[in-house]
Amino acid sequence: QFTLVESGGGLVQPGGSLRLSCKAIGLPLKDYGTGWFRQTPGKERELVSYISRTGTTEFSDSVKGRFTISRDDAENTVNLQMNSLKPDDTGVYYCAARFDLFDPGARRPSDFPNWGQGTQVTVSS
Repeated sequence: QFTLVESGGGLVQPGGSLRLSCKAIGLPLKDYGTGWFRQTPGKERELVSYISRTGTTEFSDSVKGRFTISRDDAENTVNLQMNSLKPDDTGVYYCAARFDLFDPGARRPSDFPNWGQGTQVTVSS
């Protein structure tokens, strides 16, 4: 049995920063690819950032240059540093993990069998 637990969400003004953390219990994130997804009402869950098992990072165009993703193998966490936040960044952020040794390019939500419960991020003045 394994669990992913997100933390770090909250209310922040435009231009501010937040750091989200995804801690895994019972699953070694160093052996998995981990993605951060954002969901807003009426929209599909969107992948905003991904870090592969080998440490390769990816970002959606909407967050490129503002967000960074990193993994702490000692703490078994993946962190998403979000800077220069905009109101459009508002949503529920989920971390998700998949064993990416096979089909390493898969990025759809359905490709990720392991999900956290989500953390709300609200960017508003």
